[in-house]
Amino acid sequence: MADFLSPAVNFIGKGTLSEIGPRAKMFGSRALLVTDKVLSGISGGPVDQVKQHLDKAGVSYAIYNGVAPNPRDLNIAEGKKIYQDEKCNLLLSIGGGSPHDCAKGIGISLTHPGDLYEDYAGIEKLTNALPPLLCVNTTAGTGSEVTRHCVVTNTKKKVKFVIVSWRNLPMVSINDPELMIAKPAGLTAATGMDALTHAVECYITLAANSITDALSLQSIKLISDNLRRAVAYGEDIEAREAMAYASVMAGMAFNNAGLGYVHAMAHQLGGLLDLAHGVANAVLLPHVERWNLMVNPEKFAQIAVAMGECTCGLGKMKAAELAITAIERLSKDVGIPSGLASLGVKESDLRPMSITALQDGNAGCNPRKGNEDDIVELFKAAM
Repeated sequence: MADFLSPAVNFIGKGTLSEIGPRAKMFGSRALLVTDKVLSGISGGPVDQVKQHLDKAGVSYAIYNGVAPNPRDLNIAEGKKIYQDEKCNLLLSIGGGSPHDCAKGIGISLTHPGDLYEDYAGIEKLTNALPPLLCVNTTAGTGSEVTRHCVVTNTKKKVKFVIVSWRNLPMVSINDPELMIAKPAGLTAATGMDALTHAVECYITLAANSITDALSLQSIKLISDNLRRAVAYGEDIEAREAMAYASVMAGMAFNNAGLGYVHAMAHQLGGLLDLAHGVANAVLLPHVERWNLMVNPEKFAQIAVAMGECTCGLGKMKAAELAITAIERLSKDVGIPSGLASLGVKESDLRPMSITALQDGNAGCNPRKGNEDDIVELFKAAM
Protein backbone atom coordinates (compact mmCIF):
# COMPACT_ATOMS: atom_id res chain seq x y z
CA MET A 1 0.00 0.00 0.00
CA ALA A 2 1.28 3.50 -0.84
CA ASP A 3 -0.10 6.93 -0.04
CA PHE A 4 1.07 10.17 -1.66
CA LEU A 5 1.22 13.49 0.16
CA SER A 6 1.98 16.95 -1.25
CA PRO A 7 0.84 20.55 -0.66
CA ALA A 8 -2.66 21.34 -1.86
CA VAL A 9 -1.42 23.84 -4.44
CA ASN A 10 2.01 24.20 -6.08
CA PHE A 11 2.96 27.03 -8.43
CA ILE A 12 6.11 26.56 -10.53
CA GLY A 13 7.45 28.89 -13.23
CA LYS A 14 8.26 32.47 -14.10
CA GLY A 15 5.92 35.04 -12.59
CA THR A 16 4.19 32.70 -10.15
CA LEU A 17 5.11 34.89 -7.18
CA SER A 18 2.11 37.04 -8.14
CA GLU A 19 -0.10 34.30 -6.66
CA ILE A 20 1.13 34.85 -3.10
CA GLY A 21 -1.16 37.79 -2.27
CA PRO A 22 -4.49 36.24 -3.32
CA ARG A 23 -3.53 32.88 -1.83
CA ALA A 24 -2.48 34.38 1.51
CA LYS A 25 -5.78 36.25 1.71
CA MET A 26 -7.63 32.92 1.46
CA PHE A 27 -6.04 31.74 4.70
CA GLY A 28 -5.71 34.78 6.97
CA SER A 29 -5.42 38.51 7.44
CA ARG A 30 -2.02 38.92 9.16
CA ALA A 31 1.04 36.88 8.22
CA LEU A 32 4.30 36.29 10.01
CA LEU A 33 7.00 36.44 7.34
CA VAL A 34 9.75 33.98 8.28
CA THR A 35 13.07 34.59 6.55
CA ASP A 36 16.73 35.46 7.13
CA LYS A 37 18.67 38.70 7.38
CA VAL A 38 20.33 38.30 3.99
CA LEU A 39 17.07 38.04 2.04
CA SER A 40 15.29 40.68 4.09
CA GLY A 41 18.20 43.06 3.54
CA ILE A 42 18.05 42.99 -0.28
CA SER A 43 16.31 46.09 -1.56
CA GLY A 44 13.68 44.97 -4.05
CA GLY A 45 14.52 41.33 -3.30
CA PRO A 46 12.20 38.41 -2.60
CA VAL A 47 10.98 39.68 0.78
CA ASP A 48 10.20 43.15 -0.56
CA GLN A 49 8.39 41.59 -3.52
CA VAL A 50 6.28 39.41 -1.24
CA LYS A 51 5.40 42.46 0.86
CA GLN A 52 4.22 44.31 -2.25
CA HIS A 53 1.93 41.46 -3.23
CA LEU A 54 0.53 41.21 0.30
CA ASP A 55 -0.07 44.98 0.41
CA LYS A 56 -1.98 44.75 -2.86
CA ALA A 57 -4.09 41.88 -1.52
CA GLY A 58 -4.82 43.67 1.77
CA VAL A 59 -2.93 41.20 3.98
CA SER A 60 -0.91 42.77 6.80
CA TYR A 61 2.29 41.23 8.14
CA ALA A 62 5.00 41.16 10.76
CA ILE A 63 8.47 39.81 10.09
CA TYR A 64 10.91 37.45 11.77
CA ASN A 65 14.24 37.52 9.94
CA GLY A 66 16.48 35.75 12.45
CA VAL A 67 16.54 32.30 10.84
CA ALA A 68 20.00 30.68 10.93
CA PRO A 69 21.31 28.51 8.04
CA ASN A 70 20.62 25.37 10.08
CA PRO A 71 17.47 26.54 11.93
CA ARG A 72 17.72 26.18 15.68
CA ASP A 73 15.15 25.62 18.38
CA LEU A 74 16.03 29.12 19.63
CA ASN A 75 14.98 30.59 16.25
CA ILE A 76 11.63 28.84 16.57
CA ALA A 77 11.09 30.27 20.05
CA GLU A 78 11.89 33.79 18.80
CA GLY A 79 9.54 33.48 15.85
CA LYS A 80 6.77 32.06 18.01
CA LYS A 81 6.91 35.07 20.32
CA ILE A 82 6.61 37.52 17.43
CA TYR A 83 3.70 35.56 15.95
CA GLN A 84 1.85 35.76 19.27
CA ASP A 85 2.77 39.36 20.08
CA GLU A 86 1.75 40.55 16.61
CA LYS A 87 -1.49 38.53 16.63
CA CYS A 88 -0.71 36.76 13.37
CA ASN A 89 -2.95 34.06 11.95
CA LEU A 90 -0.85 32.53 9.19
CA LEU A 91 2.80 31.73 8.47
CA LEU A 92 4.60 32.68 5.26
CA SER A 93 8.19 31.54 4.78
CA ILE A 94 10.54 33.11 2.23
CA GLY A 95 13.86 31.53 1.30
CA GLY A 96 15.26 28.01 1.19
CA GLY A 97 14.93 25.08 3.51
CA SER A 98 15.94 26.94 6.66
CA PRO A 99 13.08 29.50 6.69
CA HIS A 100 10.58 26.82 5.62
CA ASP A 101 11.69 24.44 8.38
CA CYS A 102 11.72 27.25 10.93
CA ALA A 103 8.18 28.26 9.96
CA LYS A 104 7.03 24.65 10.34
CA GLY A 105 8.71 24.56 13.75
CA ILE A 106 6.96 27.76 14.79
CA GLY A 107 3.65 26.25 13.74
CA ILE A 108 4.32 23.10 15.75
CA SER A 109 5.42 25.08 18.80
CA LEU A 110 2.29 27.24 18.64
CA THR A 111 -0.03 24.26 18.64
CA HIS A 112 1.81 21.58 20.65
CA PRO A 113 3.02 21.86 24.26
CA GLY A 114 6.32 20.49 25.45
CA ASP A 115 9.76 20.15 23.89
CA LEU A 116 10.13 19.78 20.13
CA TYR A 117 13.00 17.29 20.37
CA GLU A 118 11.92 15.24 23.35
CA ASP A 119 8.23 15.07 22.49
CA TYR A 120 7.90 15.27 18.72
CA ALA A 121 11.08 14.10 16.95
CA GLY A 122 10.21 11.17 14.72
CA ILE A 123 7.25 10.25 12.57
CA GLU A 124 3.61 11.32 12.96
CA LYS A 125 3.64 12.45 16.57
CA LEU A 126 1.73 15.69 15.95
CA THR A 127 -1.90 15.68 17.04
CA ASN A 128 -3.11 19.23 16.35
CA ALA A 129 -3.61 21.32 13.24
CA LEU A 130 -0.90 23.94 12.56
CA PRO A 131 -1.59 27.50 11.42
CA PRO A 132 -1.81 27.81 7.62
CA LEU A 133 1.67 27.81 6.05
CA LEU A 134 2.58 29.23 2.62
CA CYS A 135 6.12 28.83 1.28
CA VAL A 136 7.87 31.08 -1.24
CA ASN A 137 11.01 29.24 -2.32
CA THR A 138 14.18 31.02 -3.48
CA THR A 139 16.59 28.09 -3.98
CA ALA A 140 16.37 24.85 -5.96
CA GLY A 141 17.39 22.17 -3.54
CA THR A 142 15.86 21.36 -0.18
CA GLY A 143 12.30 20.63 -1.26
CA SER A 144 11.09 21.69 2.19
CA GLU A 145 8.36 23.82 0.63
CA VAL A 146 6.59 20.64 -0.53
CA THR A 147 7.38 18.19 2.29
CA ARG A 148 6.09 17.10 5.68
CA HIS A 149 9.62 17.23 7.14
CA CYS A 150 10.70 19.84 9.69
CA VAL A 151 14.45 19.74 10.36
CA VAL A 152 15.69 21.54 13.48
CA THR A 153 18.93 21.73 15.47
CA ASN A 154 18.70 21.16 19.22
CA THR A 155 21.21 23.69 20.52
CA LYS A 156 21.83 22.00 23.88
CA LYS A 157 22.48 18.50 22.52
CA LYS A 158 23.95 19.73 19.19
CA VAL A 159 21.73 17.25 17.35
CA LYS A 160 19.85 17.89 14.13
CA PHE A 161 16.49 16.16 14.31
CA VAL A 162 13.43 15.71 12.12
CA ILE A 163 9.73 16.05 12.90
CA VAL A 164 7.80 14.22 10.18
CA SER A 165 4.03 14.67 9.96
CA TRP A 166 1.39 15.28 7.34
CA ARG A 167 0.34 18.22 9.50
CA ASN A 168 3.57 20.02 8.47
CA LEU A 169 2.55 20.14 4.82
CA PRO A 170 2.33 23.73 3.51
CA MET A 171 -1.00 24.80 2.02
CA VAL A 172 0.74 26.53 -0.90
CA SER A 173 4.22 26.36 -2.40
CA ILE A 174 5.63 28.81 -4.93
CA ASN A 175 8.78 28.18 -6.97
CA ASP A 176 9.39 31.19 -9.17
CA PRO A 177 12.80 30.86 -10.92
CA GLU A 178 12.99 34.65 -11.24
CA LEU A 179 13.68 34.68 -7.48
CA MET A 180 16.60 32.27 -8.02
CA ILE A 181 18.39 34.31 -10.68
CA ALA A 182 21.98 35.30 -9.82
CA LYS A 183 22.16 33.27 -6.63
CA PRO A 184 25.84 32.64 -5.75
CA ALA A 185 27.48 29.73 -7.55
CA GLY A 186 28.38 27.99 -4.29
CA LEU A 187 24.80 28.14 -2.99
CA THR A 188 23.45 26.97 -6.36
CA ALA A 189 25.84 24.01 -6.35
CA ALA A 190 25.09 23.00 -2.76
CA THR A 191 21.31 23.22 -3.09
CA GLY A 192 21.38 21.47 -6.47
CA MET A 193 23.40 18.58 -5.07
CA ASP A 194 20.97 18.45 -2.14
CA ALA A 195 18.15 17.92 -4.65
CA LEU A 196 20.18 15.24 -6.43
CA THR A 197 20.72 13.48 -3.11
CA HIS A 198 16.97 13.54 -2.46
CA ALA A 199 16.25 12.04 -5.86
CA VAL A 200 18.94 9.34 -5.72
CA GLU A 201 18.26 8.28 -2.14
CA CYS A 202 14.52 8.23 -2.73
CA TYR A 203 14.90 6.15 -5.91
CA ILE A 204 16.63 3.32 -4.05
CA THR A 205 14.83 3.59 -0.72
CA LEU A 206 12.89 0.66 0.70
CA ALA A 207 9.61 2.58 0.40
CA ALA A 208 9.97 3.65 -3.26
CA ASN A 209 6.98 3.10 -5.53
CA SER A 210 6.08 3.73 -9.17
CA ILE A 211 5.07 7.36 -8.57
CA THR A 212 8.17 8.27 -6.58
CA ASP A 213 10.39 6.39 -9.05
CA ALA A 214 9.06 8.47 -11.95
CA LEU A 215 9.57 11.72 -10.04
CA SER A 216 13.07 10.74 -8.89
CA LEU A 217 14.36 9.68 -12.30
CA GLN A 218 13.10 12.81 -14.04
CA SER A 219 14.59 14.94 -11.27
CA ILE A 220 17.97 13.20 -11.66
CA LYS A 221 17.92 13.84 -15.41
CA LEU A 222 17.00 17.51 -15.06
CA ILE A 223 19.72 18.10 -12.46
CA SER A 224 22.35 16.31 -14.53
CA ASP A 225 21.38 18.36 -17.59
CA ASN A 226 21.03 21.78 -15.91
CA LEU A 227 22.98 22.17 -12.65
CA ARG A 228 26.31 22.91 -14.35
CA ARG A 229 24.65 25.65 -16.42
CA ALA A 230 22.93 27.16 -13.38
CA VAL A 231 26.24 27.25 -11.48
CA ALA A 232 28.30 28.59 -14.40
CA TYR A 233 25.81 31.29 -15.40
CA GLY A 234 23.36 32.21 -12.69
CA GLU A 235 21.26 34.35 -15.05
CA ASP A 236 20.24 31.33 -17.17
CA ILE A 237 16.49 31.38 -16.52
CA GLU A 238 15.87 28.12 -18.41
CA ALA A 239 18.40 26.26 -16.28
CA ARG A 240 16.97 27.88 -13.14
CA GLU A 241 13.44 26.83 -14.05
CA ALA A 242 14.55 23.28 -14.83
CA MET A 243 16.30 23.10 -11.45
CA ALA A 244 13.14 24.40 -9.74
CA TYR A 245 11.12 21.59 -11.30
CA ALA A 246 13.81 19.07 -10.37
CA SER A 247 13.86 20.20 -6.77
CA VAL A 248 10.06 20.07 -6.42
CA MET A 249 9.87 16.60 -7.96
CA ALA A 250 12.64 15.28 -5.72
CA GLY A 251 10.93 16.83 -2.71
CA MET A 252 7.58 15.27 -3.57
CA ALA A 253 9.30 11.92 -4.08
CA PHE A 254 11.18 11.75 -0.79
CA ASN A 255 8.23 13.24 1.05
CA ASN A 256 6.52 9.94 0.36
CA ALA A 257 9.29 7.33 0.04
CA GLY A 258 11.89 8.60 2.49
CA LEU A 259 15.66 8.94 2.24
CA GLY A 260 18.59 7.00 3.71
CA TYR A 261 22.01 7.01 5.30
CA VAL A 262 23.31 10.05 3.39
CA HIS A 263 20.78 12.30 5.10
CA ALA A 264 21.05 10.48 8.42
CA MET A 265 24.80 11.15 8.40
CA ALA A 266 24.58 14.68 6.98
CA HIS A 267 22.22 15.70 9.77
CA GLN A 268 24.94 14.88 12.29
CA LEU A 269 27.45 17.04 10.43
CA GLY A 270 24.94 19.88 10.54
CA GLY A 271 24.03 19.43 14.18
CA LEU A 272 27.52 18.94 15.57
CA LEU A 273 29.60 21.12 13.25
CA ASP A 274 26.98 23.36 11.59
CA LEU A 275 28.12 22.31 8.11
CA ALA A 276 25.99 23.37 5.15
CA HIS A 277 23.47 20.60 4.54
CA GLY A 278 23.78 20.47 0.75
CA VAL A 279 27.57 20.31 0.88
CA ALA A 280 27.50 17.55 3.52
CA ASN A 281 25.07 15.55 1.36
CA ALA A 282 27.15 16.02 -1.77
CA VAL A 283 30.38 14.84 -0.13
CA LEU A 284 28.71 11.78 1.41
CA LEU A 285 26.52 10.76 -1.54
CA PRO A 286 28.97 8.79 -3.75
CA HIS A 287 30.50 6.95 -0.79
CA VAL A 288 27.20 5.83 0.71
CA GLU A 289 25.74 4.86 -2.67
CA ARG A 290 28.85 2.89 -3.63
CA TRP A 291 28.20 0.91 -0.43
CA ASN A 292 24.48 0.54 -1.30
CA LEU A 293 25.10 -0.41 -4.93
CA MET A 294 25.06 -4.19 -4.50
CA VAL A 295 21.50 -4.14 -3.17
CA ASN A 296 19.88 -2.91 -6.38
CA PRO A 297 22.34 -2.58 -9.29
CA GLU A 298 19.47 -2.40 -11.80
CA LYS A 299 18.26 0.87 -10.33
CA PHE A 300 21.77 2.29 -10.18
CA ALA A 301 22.17 1.47 -13.87
CA GLN A 302 18.99 3.46 -14.54
CA ILE A 303 20.44 6.38 -12.55
CA ALA A 304 23.53 6.22 -14.77
CA VAL A 305 21.39 6.42 -17.91
CA ALA A 306 19.40 9.36 -16.48
CA MET A 307 22.72 11.15 -15.91
CA GLY A 308 23.75 10.66 -19.51
CA GLU A 309 26.04 7.65 -19.19
CA CYS A 310 26.14 5.01 -21.95
CA THR A 311 25.58 1.57 -20.46
CA CYS A 312 25.21 -0.31 -23.76
CA GLY A 313 26.93 -3.67 -23.73
CA LEU A 314 27.93 -3.43 -20.08
CA GLY A 315 27.23 -6.00 -17.43
CA LYS A 316 24.83 -5.15 -14.61
CA MET A 317 27.47 -4.13 -12.05
CA LYS A 318 29.61 -2.19 -14.51
CA ALA A 319 26.57 -0.25 -15.65
CA ALA A 320 25.59 0.44 -12.04
CA GLU A 321 29.06 1.72 -11.17
CA LEU A 322 28.71 4.42 -13.83
CA ALA A 323 26.08 6.07 -11.62
CA ILE A 324 28.71 6.67 -8.94
CA THR A 325 31.15 7.96 -11.55
CA ALA A 326 28.53 10.40 -12.87
CA ILE A 327 27.69 11.66 -9.39
CA GLU A 328 31.36 12.24 -8.57
CA ARG A 329 31.94 14.06 -11.87
CA LEU A 330 28.97 16.38 -11.39
CA SER A 331 30.00 17.13 -7.81
CA LYS A 332 33.53 18.01 -8.91
CA ASP A 333 32.35 20.11 -11.86
CA VAL A 334 30.17 22.33 -9.66
CA GLY A 335 32.91 22.86 -7.07
CA ILE A 336 31.86 20.69 -4.13
CA PRO A 337 34.79 20.05 -1.70
CA SER A 338 36.43 16.67 -2.18
CA GLY A 339 36.24 15.48 1.43
CA LEU A 340 35.01 16.10 4.95
CA ALA A 341 38.50 16.72 6.33
CA SER A 342 38.73 19.95 4.33
CA LEU A 343 35.51 21.06 6.04
CA GLY A 344 36.94 20.66 9.54
CA VAL A 345 35.65 17.20 10.41
CA LYS A 346 37.95 15.27 12.76
CA GLU A 347 38.40 11.53 13.18
CA SER A 348 37.29 11.91 16.81
CA ASP A 349 33.89 13.17 15.59
CA LEU A 350 33.08 10.05 13.57
CA ARG A 351 32.08 7.55 16.26
CA PRO A 352 29.67 9.89 18.14
CA MET A 353 28.09 10.98 14.84
CA SER A 354 27.71 7.37 13.70
CA ILE A 355 25.78 6.50 16.85
CA THR A 356 23.28 9.32 16.39
CA ALA A 357 23.08 8.78 12.61
CA LEU A 358 21.59 5.34 13.18
CA GLN A 359 18.97 6.95 15.43
CA ASP A 360 18.01 9.47 12.72
CA GLY A 361 14.58 8.94 11.19
CA ASN A 362 16.05 8.64 7.68
CA ALA A 363 18.22 5.64 8.54
CA GLY A 364 15.34 3.18 8.53
CA CYS A 365 14.66 3.58 4.80
CA ASN A 366 18.20 2.87 3.61
CA PRO A 367 18.17 -0.24 1.39
CA ARG A 368 21.24 -1.81 2.99
CA LYS A 369 21.34 -2.21 6.74
CA GLY A 370 24.53 -1.28 8.55
CA ASN A 371 25.80 -0.99 12.10
CA GLU A 372 27.78 1.63 13.94
CA ASP A 373 31.11 0.38 12.54
CA ASP A 374 29.74 0.52 8.99
CA ILE A 375 28.73 4.14 9.41
CA VAL A 376 32.14 5.01 10.86
CA GLU A 377 33.78 3.47 7.79
CA LEU A 378 31.49 5.43 5.47
CA PHE A 379 32.42 8.66 7.25
CA LYS A 380 36.10 7.69 6.94
CA ALA A 381 35.72 7.04 3.21
CA ALA A 382 34.29 10.55 2.83
CA MET A 383 37.10 12.23 4.77
